[in-house]
Amino acid sequence: MSGTISSDRQAGPDVARRRGGRRWVVTGVVILVVLAGVGVAAAAGAFQGSGARGPGAAGTAYRTSVATVTRQTLTSQSSLSGTLADSGAYTVVNQATGTITWLPPSGRTVRQGGVIYRVSGGPVALLYGRVPAYRDLSEGLTGADVREFNNGLIALGYTTRADVLAAGLGLGYFSAATAAAWEDYQAALGIKVPSATVTLGQVVFLPTAAKISAWETGITPGSSAAPGTALMTATSPVPQVTISLDPSLESEIKAGDKVEIDLPEGGATTGMVTSVSKVASTSAAGVTTVPVYVSLDHPKVARNLSSAPVTVKVTTGSVANALVVPVAALMARSGGYDVEVTGPGGHHLVKVTVGMFDDADGLVQVTGNLTPGQHVVVPAL
Repeated sequence: MSGTISSDRQAGPDVARRRGGRRWVVTGVVILVVLAGVGVAAAAGAFQGSGARGPGAAGTAYRTSVATVTRQTLTSQSSLSGTLADSGAYTVVNQATGTITWLPPSGRTVRQGGVIYRVSGGPVALLYGRVPAYRDLSEGLTGADVREFNNGLIALGYTTRADVLAAGLGLGYFSAATAAAWEDYQAALGIKVPSATVTLGQVVFLPTAAKISAWETGITPGSSAAPGTALMTATSPVPQVTISLDPSLESEIKAGDKVEIDLPEGGATTGMVTSVSKVASTSAAGVTTVPVYVSLDHPKVARNLSSAPVTVKVTTGSVANALVVPVAALMARSGGYDVEVTGPGGHHLVKVTVGMFDDADGLVQVTGNLTPGQHVVVPAL
């Protein structure tokens, strides 16, 4: 889905040039142009009849209502369409030799230290890391794979950082403490004769916990386990929102932006833009978009949702102590905008200059001869 977003820069008179999320304002302005003519008539004393069809301007044929002018902190938000789904996608590749004797069912989540499958009855353990297993590991070796192996043993409680570092060669060194911890870990996995060496195929490294999606075609218990064979696909169980953004709007959203996410079953949660892809993608229909990824501050609220459409409200700025009216109160005129003020003294037009817009809540900052508490005319819903 293509997202729409709008600039939170100070707005000029030409709303028609506002992009993305501002486009709905343009439609409102077309209606308000007509209302502007009504407002001009009010200023000329034309509102003398009793034929009003709503609580707004008397004598007009349009149904109207009123809204209160307020002074508040205005936050600029833009609404985007996104999809909530599990983050990350992994392929589990076997490096052991033998026969597959057990595979986890689709949908199961395997976390660090758990058994992700079995070969010839022996457990293959999952540890977290981005460097895949590619060699046997034993005392005296160094490398990034050893570092993530040590980190896994520390996280599982089989050794401590201080014990691993006691050899003086860092976390990337396979020390005697590493070997002892590995033997203890094997015993906990049910291996009756633990070895000080990590044989290639005994451990799988993945960046996160693995939520099993599906087994590869032809892979079942009883299949031959050949090194380098892809066994199953998995995702991270941590949900994230993906937004397909129009490339022209890329400069208006950045990593670190705070967001609010409206969930499809009601309710909302908060999150943050984690990354904006540097590479655009083109769909089969020829639509080019930029992937934007959003993490959730409270992932548990989305644990039962999968591939669900959501609305993401991106906060792009704020202004304190702003004079605020609904966007619908703006009435286009040559060179700017008016609002129609109504009250005990009747109706009159007030020229205003617009500032920051909050597209999500339909509010706009204005400056002009207005006072908080006054009422302005808006189209009736």
